[in-house]
Formats: sequence, C-alpha cells, structure tokens
Amino acid sequence: MAPTDSRTVVATVWRMESARIVAALTRLVRDVGLAEELAQDTIVIALEQWPIAGIPEHPASWLMATAKHRAIDLLRRQSRYAEKLAEIGRSAPTAVDPDIAADLDDYVGDDLLRLIFTTCHPILPTESRVALTLRLLGGLTTDEIARAYLVPEATVGKRITRAKRTLAEKKVPIELPPPSEAAPRLASVLEVIYLIFNEGYSATAGDDWVRPALCMEALRLGRVLAGLAAQEPEAQGLVALMELQASRIPARTAADGTPILLQDQDRRRWDRLSIRRGLDALTRAEGTFGPYALQASIAACHARAGRAEDTDWERIAALYEVLAYVAPSPIVDLNRAVAISHADDPIRALAIVDALVLPHYPLLPAVRADLLAKLGRPTEAREEFRRAAAMTRNTRERTIFEARAAELD
Repeated sequence: MAPTDSRTVVATVWRMESARIVAALTRLVRDVGLAEELAQDTIVIALEQWPIAGIPEHPASWLMATAKHRAIDLLRRQSRYAEKLAEIGRSAPTAVDPDIAADLDDYVGDDLLRLIFTTCHPILPTESRVALTLRLLGGLTTDEIARAYLVPEATVGKRITRAKRTLAEKKVPIELPPPSEAAPRLASVLEVIYLIFNEGYSATAGDDWVRPALCMEALRLGRVLAGLAAQEPEAQGLVALMELQASRIPARTAADGTPILLQDQDRRRWDRLSIRRGLDALTRAEGTFGPYALQASIAACHARAGRAEDTDWERIAALYEVLAYVAPSPIVDLNRAVAISHADDPIRALAIVDALVLPHYPLLPAVRADLLAKLGRPTEAREEFRRAAAMTRNTRERTIFEARAAELD
C-alpha cells in the first residue's frame, strides 16, 4: 500500500479510536495532558511503521496496545527514578505501580465516562470545556475546532493548553464524580454536548446557516454518554432532542445554502431514521421533567406533524410553560411567546416579549417583528427586522432578516 494510503488509514482509525485510547491512557497515567501526548506519540509510530511493515490486521487494537506499552514504559521509568531518589535520601512522589498489566483491559466504557466527566469539569471555562472535549473525545485537530468556531487556531490551542494545565494544577481526579457531585457534573457534560450541537445547528457567525459536522460530533458524543449512563434520563432526553432536531437538517437549507425556516420546510426531506431514534430515546426518558426531555417532547410535536399547519401549538405552549418553571430563562420565555402566538394569542405573546431583556440577541427583535406584523403594525415590524439584521453575526441569518424587512416596505 502506498504511504499516502497508510496515512489515510491512520487518520481514519485515529478519528474513530482516539477517545478510547486517550481515555485508557488517562486512567493509567492519571493526567489528561500526558495521556494525549502518549497518544500522539503512538500516531507518530504508526505513521513511521505502517508504510513499511504494512497496516496491521486490527489497526485499532495495534494503536491501543502500542499506546499502553508506552504508558507502561513511562511509569516504570518514573518508578525507577523514584527508587534512585529514595536511595540517596531524597523524597519523591510515589510513582504509580508499574505492574498494571492485569488492569489494562478494564471495561473501556468506564474509561470513556471518566474522560467525559473530566473534560467537561465545571472548574474549566465553558469555551475550554468545549475545545478540550472536541479535541480529546472528538479527535478533532486544533485547526478543525478553530475553523468550526471561526476563531484563530492559536486561540483554540491556548484554551486547550490552559484547560489541561488547570486540571493538573487543581489535581482534578480522573474518576467518576461522587454521588454528592453527580448531578451538577452531569449537567456540565450535557451542557457542553448541547453547546456543540447548537453551534452546528444554528451557527452564531460566519457564512453557513448549518454546520452538520458539529451536529454529528455532538450526536456521537451524546450517544456514547447515553449508552454509558443508560440510567440517566436526561442523557436520554438530550439524545432525543438532538436526534429530532438533526432530522430537519436536510430540509433547513436550499441547494445554494439559503436558509429555509421551519414552517416552510419540505417535511418529506426530514430524516425519518433520526426521528425514529429520537422518539425511541424520548420513550426512555419519559416520566421525567428535565429540561432536555421537555425540549425533546416539544421537538417531537414538530416531528409528528406531517404538515406545518398540523402542529399542536397548544401542547407546545403548555410544554414551554412547564419548561419555564423547571429551567427558567429569557430564551425559554421567548420560545414560549412564539408558541403562544402560533396558538392564536399574539397579543399575549407580544406582552411576554416586551418584558424580556436579551442584549445583542438578534432573535428577540426578530420575534417581536413577527408579532408586530401579525398584529398589523408593519412599520414597527420593519424596524425590528432591521435591528435584528444589524445584531446578527451570521451572514445567512442577516439575509433572512433583511428580506423580511424588505417585504414590509
């Protein structure tokens, strides 16, 4: 096989297996940064050896075994160094026991779950949690993360470096959280995954309305988490929500990238398999009133409606009432107002919107503009659409708002 082909295989296997490898190494060396360095060393070895010796019969197993052998060698060197220091009367940190061969094949799910909870630790700033999770669990390069979020590569690199340094300096244990911390830690994990999904589903900046690759990465992480934490209904609720929303992606843009709003989408283009998976996950989460499960129930109302006019807006408005109680936020209230307006009460909806304060959030004036237009106040509606267009950093979204304003001229 040509060297180019072997490099492609290495890259492909790495993307699929990197999270498992880094997770296993993190358990062994108890340091996220060191684990990633060892994993990267393993990739270098594969790039050197596979073009010459050929691609192994089981590439993923070869990478995992090689990575673990390097970790064992490192731990043994640390142990010998500690022994030498002790011989000359100097103190040294206790090294990890190098005789760990029997521990190498622990159930990998535990390793992945530990790594997910570590990269999403609340001690890290949100943007660092997102970057570190995409790097270690998504296998994305720093450049890929930077391009996805439209920030300089150096910025992403610094976030990842600072995150690993913080975890090491604060001595964050590489373990599952104790019961007393489980709820907030799980909430942080779910938040990070959904933030990644949302940035792909409705890009905050740039020329693209949708970035499907980020949505798919978040879905992959969500499915892994839901499989490892099957007893957590909110993990199931998040997967249900993302599956149901992702089902609309094929219909959200025209061939030239022009956005298509929900009420105008050709629902025959919605992905029926994603809808089925989402509804199945929602069934596993039913009986709970967590914010993700509630949002998934709202998404299910859209998924079950064959036409926009068949949507059960009264049920959606009722679900938003519950969501506003469970997880109050101005964004929830804004969406609640939209549902109420579709349920034929735009006056009440406008009162809700007028009470909201969301600086620099373009959807607030956009929703207000829609309501004003429904109420026969086109001049005010036009100005609100123009204000929304001035606020947004997404080119496609700006085009929508400007077009709506022009329609009202």
